[in-house]
Amino acid sequence: MYAYIRGELVEKELDTAVVEAAGVGYMINIPMSVYEILPGIGSEVKLYTHLNVKEDDMSLFGFESKEMLKTFRLLLGVSGVGPKAALSILSTLSIADLRFAILSGDVKTISKAQGIGKRTAERVILELKDKLDIEEAPTEVLGDTINTDSANAVRREAIEALIALGYSSGEATKCIYDVEIKDDETVESILQQALKNMAFI
Repeated sequence: MYAYIRGELVEKELDTAVVEAAGVGYMINIPMSVYEILPGIGSEVKLYTHLNVKEDDMSLFGFESKEMLKTFRLLLGVSGVGPKAALSILSTLSIADLRFAILSGDVKTISKAQGIGKRTAERVILELKDKLDIEEAPTEVLGDTINTDSANAVRREAIEALIALGYSSGEATKCIYDVEIKDDETVESILQQALKNMAFI
């Protein structure tokens, strides 16, 4: 019904924002990540919205980008995950971190979200893993890495090596995708760069 709402930011709280557009004040539920980037009161904002309709309630949920809105709707499609749970996940994890956690089967990372238990995290992974592609991860996380079958094979080996060293699958996946991979890169050289980066985290 509403693709987005653009107007003046009238109020903002940790989990809600009120945006006035055409004389109407819309109360919009937002994740913490959106609250953190909202401008000051009186500024113009644009939020991509999802209208959730129940028998006794109509609620708006707002996001900074179409990608975040798409991720929210994917989460809503998981059995047992409602709007509040989906919002909690997006308040705790960035889209990139959530994507990596799902693709690597990292239940622990997803369970960090308030109100999300192990079983719910497992369902998120099970039901969304086939709907995501690691190559769709945001470019700011992937950096300038090249997308070839050989590079992906090297990445997978490096990720498995880090997991064997005791890192979680989510940590290993994200760290390896932070490393720029060149045509002549080896698993050993990638691991050296990854471990060096981890030392500064």
